[in-house]
Amino acid sequence: MSLIEMVPGQVELVVKGPGSQAASVRLFDWSRAEYEVAFAVEVADDGVCARLGTVTVTVWDAMGEFFDGLARDFRGWEGERVWANNNLIVKAVFGSGGHVYLGWTLRSGFFPGDWSCTVTTVIEAGEGMTALAADLRDFLREE
Repeated sequence: MSLIEMVPGQVELVVKGPGSQAASVRLFDWSRAEYEVAFAVEVADDGVCARLGTVTVTVWDAMGEFFDGLARDFRGWEGERVWANNNLIVKAVFGSGGHVYLGWTLRSGFFPGDWSCTVTTVIEAGEGMTALAADLRDFLREE
């Protein structure tokens, strides 16, 4: 995973597990309103690519806190942890070998005929999740 500055003041966050064929999630085109940020999300895996032009996350959605909690619990947890808003769902499962499996689901809406796409990134539970949580906070520009 990496936080990349594209042009001064404009960044993107790419979340990707190890290997050249690993699934990836890209957060980009960031903008801020008073209590929320909006950004585009693109997911890709095994020839499938999906994109949402706008995902809005408010300060009350606590996306950064969700990832901080995953990083803090580097020794693992039971079951599935979920963060969700209207168009983006992140499900985290602690797996064997000290890895966190993050399922990223994009969905265009809630009605029949709307589409959804899920890809799973695999991140090392210790330093990998800590770095991802910090990079996400930087991307969201949370203090």
